[in-house]
Amino acid sequence: MTMKLSILDQSPIVHEGTAQRSLHQSVELAKLAEEWGYGRYWAAEHHDSPGLSCTSPEILLSRIGAETSTIRLGTGGLLLPHYSAYRAAETFHMLEALFPGRIDAGIGRAPGGMPRASLALSEGRPRNVSRFPEQLDDLLNWLHYQPVEKYVYGEAKAGPYTETVPPVWILGSSVKGAALAASRGLPFTFAHFINEEETDQAASVYYEQFQPSKWLEKPSFMMAVSVVCAATDEEAERMAKSVDLAVLSAEKGMPLPEIPGPEKAAAHDWSGYDGERQTENRRRLIVGSAESAGMRLKELAKRTQASELMLISNLYSHETRLQSYQLIAEELIP
Repeated sequence: MTMKLSILDQSPIVHEGTAQRSLHQSVELAKLAEEWGYGRYWAAEHHDSPGLSCTSPEILLSRIGAETSTIRLGTGGLLLPHYSAYRAAETFHMLEALFPGRIDAGIGRAPGGMPRASLALSEGRPRNVSRFPEQLDDLLNWLHYQPVEKYVYGEAKAGPYTETVPPVWILGSSVKGAALAASRGLPFTFAHFINEEETDQAASVYYEQFQPSKWLEKPSFMMAVSVVCAATDEEAERMAKSVDLAVLSAEKGMPLPEIPGPEKAAAHDWSGYDGERQTENRRRLIVGSAESAGMRLKELAKRTQASELMLISNLYSHETRLQSYQLIAEELIP
């Protein structure tokens, strides 16, 4: 079985790495992803997050677009409550003008960092996440050069003008996000790597409630999945402990400045609470060789009717990250 595969890159800082180096590694990853046959490369947005280096995905995509030619490029996602819908439309029009027919406007409502970062982005004003559906509607209008009449400035055009308009993808980690995407007739990407428990329900809600729209006639469901792939199941298991420790530290409110090496992860005391959390968190992580990881990915896609999987491999070295993506591509991409 073959399937559509894409990459969601959080630009993690690897063991003994730096933020600056990780961004250049993201450029290399995107170029190789195009060679390996991945359909999309999406850059994530994070703020005040010690181990993740991309704060402005649109800037990173501009660099990557100049060094690739066919792979689709998107924000995974642009966190709309931090910004005005008008400014977001301008950003996507700029990217579309530079790389026509290759841009995805991935939109999310998560904070993407600590509360203090959210306040800093809004100069002290609390985020009003309840406005996200309204912002989404405004964005769709401005992206398609339509006025937003409820505002005195609603006749303003979000330039530059482009002959093609990027499709808007809703990114979410809950049934609520699935329902919103379905109600607007938009494609939806579910963050399985964040919320494995609601995966099946979110897929069902999206398909059952989908309303055809002028943006999309049929539902389009993609799933973002965390994967650790290596030459053998045993090596993948050893590598996955680094992911376990990074996730656990973030859960405890003590995010690490880098993905820890396997030695540090192996030396960690995994008894008691930490062991319980490791077991629970593994439910949203696929670990194994290309054959075993590929089999689990195919089963997940079949169960949820996902037309595409977007992979995340946040491993402790740049080389192991590249290997993980390459092995899966060789297993599943024709």
